[in-house]
Amino acid sequence: MMRRPAVLFLALASLPAAALAQNTRAPAPPYCFDLSRVVDLAVTKERFASIAGRPRPGDFRDTRLVLAGWKDCSLYGAATYTCDSAEMDTAEQADEARRDLLDEVKSCVGAGWAEAAERSSPNYVVLQNAARPVSITLSTDQTDSKRHVVRLTVFVRRN
Repeated sequence: MMRRPAVLFLALASLPAAALAQNTRAPAPPYCFDLSRVVDLAVTKERFASIAGRPRPGDFRDTRLVLAGWKDCSLYGAATYTCDSAEMDTAEQADEARRDLLDEVKSCVGAGWAEAAERSSPNYVVLQNAARPVSITLSTDQTDSKRHVVRLTVFVRRN
């Protein structure tokens, strides 16, 4: 009879630790909230007009909404938002960063987004939202200075 209270005590004592272990998740990347804002803006009538900054060469514009930890964020045309990661020395580092960033971006945008395998390749991956005409690509690229980056692009699908 004495064993039952001891077993019950041990079971109850282990509950907080088990609950904590189940609820521990990596903190959201610092750019998550703003990435969600960019995706939300993409489907509005005005698209990215509210975050458009001064013109750049070509059909590019600066943006007033820069994702934390990213650089050279800009708008292209009326329906494309793009940012580059920090520069890396090798293509292999960029590939590894792209895989890590894919997991982060998926955690940011949540349910309803899936990889579009038929539109992806070894150098880029496309995420599509089933309910919205928006896609996100993560691709690797080489800069003019021969450094490597991961490029995040949010765009409105036309099809």
